[in-house]
Amino acid sequence: MKYTYTEKKDTRSGFGAGLAELADTHPNVVALCADLIGSLKMEKFIEKAPERFFQIGIAEANMIGIAAGLSITGKIPFTGTFANFSTSRVYDQIRQSVAYSDKNVKICASHAGLTLGEDGATHQVLEDIGMMKMLPGMTVINTCDYNQTKAATLAIADFEGPVYLRFGRPVVPVFIPEDMPFEIGKGIMLQEGTDVTIVATGHLVWESLVAADELEKEGISCEVINIHTIKPLDEEIILKSVEKTGKIVTAEEHNYIGGLGESIAGMLARKRPTRQEFVAVNDTFGESATPAELMKKYKIDATAVKEAVKRILEK
Repeated sequence: MKYTYTEKKDTRSGFGAGLAELADTHPNVVALCADLIGSLKMEKFIEKAPERFFQIGIAEANMIGIAAGLSITGKIPFTGTFANFSTSRVYDQIRQSVAYSDKNVKICASHAGLTLGEDGATHQVLEDIGMMKMLPGMTVINTCDYNQTKAATLAIADFEGPVYLRFGRPVVPVFIPEDMPFEIGKGIMLQEGTDVTIVATGHLVWESLVAADELEKEGISCEVINIHTIKPLDEEIILKSVEKTGKIVTAEEHNYIGGLGESIAGMLARKRPTRQEFVAVNDTFGESATPAELMKKYKIDATAVKEAVKRILEK
C-alpha cells in the first residue's frame, strides 16, 4: 500500500492542534465552546489566548448567536461542540444568523457519525452533512485523519465565509503526510486504478485504502479518491476518474440520504450517468457499541467497501 501509518490519533486532536497554532498566528481568531473543552481539545488554545476564549456552557444556540455577533466585529469565531449539538440542536440559528447572513463563522463539530460509539444514538449524528450542505453558501468539510484535520483547521481560518468542519472521536491511522497542502474544494487522488473508482470521506478513507489493497491482491484495480470537501464538490476529479473506470463506489460515515454519495449521484446524473454503489448507513439511527462493532454492523468498514466493489463489478 502506498499509504501506511506508524501511529493512530483522534481527528479531534488535530483540530485542537490547529486551533492552538491559530492562537499564535491569527490574532482575530476566537474560540467558543459549549461546555466540552476537553472533548474538543481546546485546552492549548485557552493556555495561549485565554482572553480570546468564551465558555458559553450548555447553550449551543446562544453560542452560534454570539459567534455571529463576534464575526461582525472582524473576529473569526470557531465554535466547538459535538456534531449533533452543532447542527440538529441549533439549525435555526445557523440558518438565520450564519448562513443567510453570510457570517464568517467556523462551526467545528466533533464526535460525528457512529464512531462516537458507546454514547449511543442520541449523541451520534448521521444526517449533519445533508443538513449543512443544503444551506446556501455553507462550505462542508469532513476530514480523514489527524494531519488533515489540523491542516483543514488552519485553512478555514483564511477562508472567508461560513464553514462546517466535521471530525471524530476515535483514534484512527494517521496516513496523510503532514506537509500535504489542504485545498478547500479539491479532492485528493490517493491511488490510481482502472476497474472501479472509490470516493471516500472522513473515517472511510482509510477503510477504502485497506479495501483497495486487499482487492488488488485479487486482481481488482481500484482508484481511491479522498473527498474532504463535500461542498463545494470537486466534480473534475470524480468525472475524470469515472471516464476511465465507468463505475463508482462512494463511502461515508453518514446516512446514505443526504451525504457525499447523494451529492455525487446527483452530479453524475446531470453530467455523466454512472453505475454507483453506496457504502453508508441505511437510513437508521445508531446504537451503543464500540466504534469497530458499529462500523461492522452498519456496513461502513473495509469489508463493506470490498463487498460494494464486487457488487458493482458483477452488474
